[in-house]
Amino acid sequence: MKISPLVKTVLLLSALLLGACAQTPPQQDTAAANIDTAAAEQPKAVDKEITGPLAPLAWLGGCWKGSVNQRDYREHWLPLRGDMMLGASHIVLGDKTQDYQFLRMEVRDDAVHYVIAVPNDKEHRFKLSGETTDRDDTIYTFDNVEDAFPQIVSYRKASGGWMYITVEGKLNGADRKVIYPIRRVDCGSGEFLSN
Repeated sequence: MKISPLVKTVLLLSALLLGACAQTPPQQDTAAANIDTAAAEQPKAVDKEITGPLAPLAWLGGCWKGSVNQRDYREHWLPLRGDMMLGASHIVLGDKTQDYQFLRMEVRDDAVHYVIAVPNDKEHRFKLSGETTDRDDTIYTFDNVEDAFPQIVSYRKASGGWMYITVEGKLNGADRKVIYPIRRVDCGSGEFLSN
């Protein structure tokens, strides 16, 4: 079948136009990008002051990272919202997950509770029993009277972006205490932050 030069030209122009259209973003996407840019240039609204029983623990919000006995661990807390903080912890040895838990700080029965939800296990609930200071550090202690281990979990807010999580209680009849030194990191890069 013989194609006339006019048909060849029309086919060639159509192909060129289709290729050009495929590479040009539609008008609505460009307009949306302009709206996004304009929104980004607007000053951000000032967050309202955090209040309520969980306000003293709002500093936990963000990402934390540490390492003990060749185990790398992370804790990530979402910001305080709706009278609750949600978090997750993840412990890795080499390239294998050793443990993970879902965490929650909430107000129940007019008290602050720290809840650890372990997959395929019951929730472990701890009640805030005290807030103490040691030099410039603040220590939040949570007690659990239902389980033998852990009976006590404490979060120690230290300077320089450091936090120390202490887990203690009786394990197989013996007193056991583990301290996790953990430091604030950028959630995306994992780089240590100074505060």
